[in-house]
Amino acid sequence: MGAYDTLTEDGKVHDQYRINYLRQHIQQMRLAITDGVKMMGYCPWSAMDLISTHEGMKKRYGFIYVDRDEFDLGTLDRYRKDSFFWYKKVIETNGEDLEDLK
Repeated sequence: MGAYDTLTEDGKVHDQYRINYLRQHIQQMRLAITDGVKMMGYCPWSAMDLISTHEGMKKRYGFIYVDRDEFDLGTLDRYRKDSFFWYKKVIETNGEDLEDLK
């Protein structure tokens, strides 16, 4: 999911919209499995922000924010987004816990 993520002054990215998007897809996969679909796995687009050929670095896609944009190389520092920690929990529970982080 591409979105216009914003890095806060304290180095956080609060991307609840990405968490909601992923949660809905995982819930639909559960329904499909219940209906007999053989699911091999689920792979989000990218773990780290990447440059889109259409949007540059305006839209960000990953769980990890990269400090750069299409006009400025930035520091290239990486910051784990809220979705990073949420998806880590989803993986650890094999998709059983889709609740928001507390």
